[in-house]
Amino acid sequence: MRMPNMNPESLMKDFTPYVAKDGEEYMNENQLAHFKSILLNWKQNLMEEVDRTVHHLKEEAVNYADPNDRASQEEEFSLELRARDRERKLVKKISQTIELIDADDYGFCEECGIEIGIRRLEARPTATMCIDCKTLAEIKEKQIGG
Repeated sequence: MRMPNMNPESLMKDFTPYVAKDGEEYMNENQLAHFKSILLNWKQNLMEEVDRTVHHLKEEAVNYADPNDRASQEEEFSLELRARDRERKLVKKISQTIELIDADDYGFCEECGIEIGIRRLEARPTATMCIDCKTLAEIKEKQIGG
C-alpha cells in the first residue's frame, strides 16, 4: 500500500475566509483567533499525518528477498521520511507563529513593520514578511545564492 505524498499546504483543511467589518482594526482579537484556529488545525493535521506514516512504516516493512523490491521499498520509505522531516520543520514554524499570536505580535512584516494582510496570511499563515519585502528577499537570495 502506497501512502499519498501530501503537500503540507493540502493538510491545511478548508476554512472560512475572514470577513472584516467596516472600520475593524487590523489584527484585532477576532482576527487573531481566526488565524490561531487555522494554525492549530493545520498543526493537528500534520501531526496526524506523522502518526499515519509511523503506522505505515511499521505495517509495510517487509524484508524482501529480491534486491529490486527491497530497494524500491527503501526508496519509498526514504521519500516518506523526507516529507515528514519537512513537515516536522513546518510544525515548529507553526508553533513559533502561534507564539507570535499569543504575544500579540502577529500579522506585521518583520522587515518593514507594515501589515502583511489578511488574504496573504490566509494563503500562508506562517508568513513573517509582507509581499514586497519577501519578493525583495527572494531577489537578493537569487543574486547571492545563485
